[in-house]
Amino acid sequence: MTNKIDKKILRKVFWNQMTIRCANNYERQQNAGFTQSMIPVIESLYNSDEDKKSAYSRHMEYFLTNDITSAIPIGISVAMEETNANNEEFDSSNINAIKTALMGPLAGLGDSLLNGTARPILASLGISLISAGLGWLGPIFFVIGMSFVSIGMRYLGVYKGYSEGIKLVELINQSGLIDSISDIAAIAAYMIVGGFLPALVVIHTPITIGSGDSALVLQNTLDGLVPGLLGLLYTLGMYCLIQKRKVNATVLILLTMLVGIVGTYLGVLG
Repeated sequence: MTNKIDKKILRKVFWNQMTIRCANNYERQQNAGFTQSMIPVIESLYNSDEDKKSAYSRHMEYFLTNDITSAIPIGISVAMEETNANNEEFDSSNINAIKTALMGPLAGLGDSLLNGTARPILASLGISLISAGLGWLGPIFFVIGMSFVSIGMRYLGVYKGYSEGIKLVELINQSGLIDSISDIAAIAAYMIVGGFLPALVVIHTPITIGSGDSALVLQNTLDGLVPGLLGLLYTLGMYCLIQKRKVNATVLILLTMLVGIVGTYLGVLG
């Protein structure tokens, strides 16, 4: 018997996707919201508890992209889950691979076109209406306009993502596209994260060696070697603790706060 996703289930997915940020967390970001969107699909497609557990675990992995464009990978995931439920030879790891590959590009697309373009344009038009003496028409126009853009994108993301996702699944099964996409996305992610490190992780030390004009300022020496070296070393340390020691991200946040407080109190950070 073939399990299919009908319009009723897609409608539930669409409304559930609205709360993609319902349980954002530092460790896996939007994973809970993504999983909530997939609940109607998982409960409809899978009969055994083991299959359902596997599906829920799959979607509880790390996920983060623009809230509105997240509807696209959700729609595609619905199509891929349907294929996985009906094809024993389908590799379920492809579902998370596609989600991971789409996170970065869709984040840039959503932030630039929706938050960086549509929102300012609609806001400026709303302000113009207010300046023209039309009062509440300005904010009403902005709310309706942004709702149309947001809901429209979410609707297309879920429904078109599902319908086109079937074709994408077939393409993945016939080629090595998924490996290429994953490799390119991983390289781009590392470059972006690495480039932002000096701006996002800033650590300075006021330690000086010696006194007077001949005193050696440790921070200047470190900056002369590698600008932002302390931030880079601290980030690498956090990465090792996560990867090698499996330390919880929340613990690392608390540890960072403790290091900052104690380091400042002792005069080694500032």
